[in-house]
Formats: sequence, C-alpha cells, structure tokens
Amino acid sequence: MMDKQHRRSLASQYWKYLVSAILISLSGCLGVLVDSIIVGTLIGEDGVSAISLNSPLVQLMFTLSLLIASGGGMLVGYSLGKGDYGRAKIIFTLTFLASLAIGMAFAIAGLLFPHSIAGFLCSNGNLLGLVREYLIPTLLGAPAYMIMWWLSTMASTDGSPKLVSAAIFIDNLLNLLLDVVLIKFCGLGITGSALATVIGHIAGIAIMLFHFRGTGYRTGFASCKGSAGEWKEIISQGAPLAVASVCLTLLLLTSNRVVLESAGRTGIFVFAVCMNLLQIYNLFLAGTCRSLQTFGAVIKGKGNKEEFAFIIGKAVLFITVAMALICAYVWLFPQTIATMFGTDDAEMISLSCHALRIFCLSFVPFCYIYLIMIIYKLMGYGTISLFISFILSLTVIPVLVVVARWFPQWIWYSYLIAYIIEIAMIAIFHKAQGINLREELGK
Repeated sequence: MMDKQHRRSLASQYWKYLVSAILISLSGCLGVLVDSIIVGTLIGEDGVSAISLNSPLVQLMFTLSLLIASGGGMLVGYSLGKGDYGRAKIIFTLTFLASLAIGMAFAIAGLLFPHSIAGFLCSNGNLLGLVREYLIPTLLGAPAYMIMWWLSTMASTDGSPKLVSAAIFIDNLLNLLLDVVLIKFCGLGITGSALATVIGHIAGIAIMLFHFRGTGYRTGFASCKGSAGEWKEIISQGAPLAVASVCLTLLLLTSNRVVLESAGRTGIFVFAVCMNLLQIYNLFLAGTCRSLQTFGAVIKGKGNKEEFAFIIGKAVLFITVAMALICAYVWLFPQTIATMFGTDDAEMISLSCHALRIFCLSFVPFCYIYLIMIIYKLMGYGTISLFISFILSLTVIPVLVVVARWFPQWIWYSYLIAYIIEIAMIAIFHKAQGINLREELGK
C-alpha cells in the first residue's frame, strides 16, 4: 500500500513526463494548427484548405513513426524498468535506422513524384497548386520529421523529459517566427510555411542531442547483429497505434473527398477548421498517451500494480478535465476559432460555428476510445487493442458516406454517430473477452 509521500512523489514524476509529452505533441498538433492560422491570415481560406488536404501525407509519416518509434519506445521503457540496458540500446539503434530510412524514402518520393502525389491528394484544380507547393518541402523534410519524433520518444523515455520539452518549445517557436518571415517578408507563400516546420524540427533535433552528453544516459547505439527478431516485438507494440493512424489516414482522405464533392470549397474550409480543433484535443490526448507509453511502461516493467493503477487514474483525470474545458470554450465561443483562420465571410463563419459545436462533442468519445486502446495494450490485451485501432476511424467512413449521400444536412454529425456505435462495439467485445480491468489493476 503506497503511503501519502510515495503517492505524491509518483504523481510529481508523472506530471513531469506528462508536461514533456504534451510539449512533444506540439510538433505534431500545434505545428499544423499554427501553420493553418498564419496561412489563413496571410494567404486566405484556400491556403488553410491546402494544408488540410496535405494532412493525410503528414498523418502517414506519423503512422510509420508510431509503428517504429512508439513501439520501440515502449520496449525501451520496459527494458529500462527491468535494468536490461543492452536490449534497450539494440532497440534504440534498430528504430533509429528504420526512422531514417523511412524519412529518406519520403524525400525521394518528393523528388520523383510530387505532381502525382499532389493530384492524388487534391481533385480540385483551384487548390491543386497550393497543395503541391506545401507538399514538396514537406516530403523533402521527411527525415527531419521522422528523426524528431523518434528522438523525442527515446530521450524522454531515457529520463530527459525536461530537455525534450525545451527542444519542442524551441521547435514550435521557431516554426511560428519563420512562418511570418518566410511568408510575409520573403514572399515564399505556402512553401514558406512548410519550410518553417522542417527548420523547426531540425532545431529541435539539435537540442535533444544534448541528452547524450556526459554519462547520465542509458540508451545509445549498439551492434544489432542477430537482433532481427526484435522487430516482431517492436511492430507488435506499435501496431495498435499504427493501425489506428493508418485508418485515420484513410478517413482523412475519404473525408476530404466526400466533403469537397458534397460541400465544395466552403465545406472543405469548414472541415479544415474542425480538423484543426481536433489538433487541440489531440495535443492533450497524444501527450497523455505518450506519458503512459514512456513513464507508464517503465512502471509496468517494474510489475507494481498499485503504482500502475495510480498512473492510469491520473491520466484519465487529466484528459477528462482537458476535454471539459475545451468543450466549454468551443461551445460558448466558436466564432473566435472560426475567425482565427483568416475568413471574414459571414456564411463561412456561421457554418463553421455550427460544425465546431458538433465536432467538439464528437471528439470526446474519440479521446476516451483512443486512451482505453493504449491502456489495453499496456496491460497486455493486444487483441481488443488491435480491434479498437481498426474500428476507431474505419467506422466513421461508411457513416460519413451514407450521411453525405442521403442526409447531407447532417454531415457534420457523422463522426459523433460513428463514435457512439464504436463504444457499443467495444463494450460487447470487452464482455466477450471476459476482461476485468479492476482486477488486473489490483483494485
């Protein structure tokens, strides 16, 4: 039984990891949000739409990072918790090489096939040019994206959450400043926005490398000879998150096409604003999940059920409070969000406010579903975790298509309807599997 001092110490450690994880999530969440706001102000609504149409590409890169870096990060956390530093170094090395190789593959694709990729992402001739201008530097900078996401996970897991927090803060601050400089003063347009993000990531990487100065770190490079079998574990750990992200990529592609076809340029702008609202939710959700995958994995590796249950409780409490505050703000002041993205059109603002109120409620079940998926995986329930990763986004696609076809006036409710269906499916699967989380957590 933990005493009060032990609980306070454990909570303090967790909050440090959580704050670091939230700041890490800034690179994937607020990077897109800041780009959209500045582009909307300096370029206009079509610029915001172009960034949204590129989002499946960034999501695909993030998917592969989740598979490699997050899967490896969990195993490194387990290994460090058990004192197996040799294995931690092997996984560190394997995941670095994979992250670099994937980033280089995207960069080569950006050199060879930029027009084909842009055409696949966007079917609207009025937006195609802007989509391509944002796409090319994003692809060429893919190695920076992949290494930044990988290194932030590894350095944080290895005990440097404050350093990672500082690196991500500088990354995003530089992105913000360079957005204005490159777009407004250098005349690079939307290309400047994409370049600003890449340069910010490079700066973040440089700062995080200070983790490896001195002798305090426990990870590092090691010979990987005879360690090919580790890939099965790495991919197994990262699979639920990666599958969920793959499905989200498909959902973004489908949603962009359906909304563009059924609601035109006005509809795709409104949808882009709502997806940027998701970035705010995802900032806290991704941070919470990352804190569980790093610090939570270390605690799980120690085998202390009471400590692990305590950390899970703190995570659930935090995400609940965060969602309640976001929902309250969006419901009361949706126009402040709509106008952030550079529009002064009364019809667009009105439609955006209506859609934002619906989406702010829709993202609540989404956050809980995603969080429980992570908890299931950490506790060893891989089957139901993988099941959730499949249905999380794939359930939305048929609902969205049906509603857009038969009830277009209700299109913004598609996500909420789908997530309610998913909760029922998960409850049925949970009961069928005979899972008792309270018993597993020692309660």
